Amino acid sequence: MFRHVVLLKWTDDATEEQKAEVARRLRELPGVIPELRSYEVGPDAGINQGNFSFAVVADFDSAEDYIVYRDHPAHQDVLKECITPILASRAAVQYHTA
Repeated sequence: MFRHVVLLKWTDDATEEQKAEVARRLRELPGVIPELRSYEVGPDAGINQGNFSFAVVADFDSAEDYIVYRDHPAHQDVLKECITPILASRAAVQYHTA
């Protein structure tokens, strides 16, 4: 398996509606991108100060399947239309799971 983990930090002026739209649109992707084997998204629980705002954890059969997801038009649309306008910072990692 191949895992993709992303942490997103929203801008201070990001609205609750914008944040909810990100989650809604991302949750639609497994129905559009069959290469996704497991897909978890959600906002930070707010327990610790300084955390990122939102997380995405996606599993694929291979790195090649991850690239299909990365470049898929539906995923790119969510990035351009919903995430980029409210994104303050991003961290990501991809790795092979045991």
